[in-house]
Amino acid sequence: MDTQPTTPPQPETPPTVAPAVILPPNTRWYVVHTYSGHENKVATNLKQRIETMKLEDRIFEIVVPTRNTVVVRHGKKEDVKEKIFPGYILVKMVLGDESWLAVRTTQGVTAFVGAGNKPTPISEKEVATILKFMALEAPKYKAEFSVGEAVKIIDGPFADFLGSIDSIDDAKGKVKVLVSIFGRETPVELDFLQVSKL
Repeated sequence: MDTQPTTPPQPETPPTVAPAVILPPNTRWYVVHTYSGHENKVATNLKQRIETMKLEDRIFEIVVPTRNTVVVRHGKKEDVKEKIFPGYILVKMVLGDESWLAVRTTQGVTAFVGAGNKPTPISEKEVATILKFMALEAPKYKAEFSVGEAVKIIDGPFADFLGSIDSIDDAKGKVKVLVSIFGRETPVELDFLQVSKL
């Protein structure tokens, strides 16, 4: 009976871990003002400029602060990324003449936020708060309604009634509508999808 020679078990190779990027001690987060509505475009352009100008060792991260929101449009819920600070982006960088110039001359950038001409860094704590807010899971509802606005109820037992918005609960996606029933104003709680603008 032939026995196959057994190969000794090979030691397991540890998984390769990407080396942690050690940032220079003077790396800070800065707030950059852009034309409103151009935040994503500026972020894309700046990333390309960093590569072209070989500034990867000075500009490390670009964040367009957004959060997930549910917008009700034409009776339908849509998931959208809403900008938390329209007209602003965050840039993690080492401030120097070249890096400042690269950011400042990117198309769509209007200025660094700071005192006078000097960009002022924001604290890690502020950035952590913004990033935490961006990561919040529960999407917030956002309706295009305002308190006091006249609306028509389009669904439920009060369909076709007219009323005015008394209060809005963005977190739950609900509105309280004052409806005239038998000559008396009665508050009725409805989902955003159950009412439409007049």
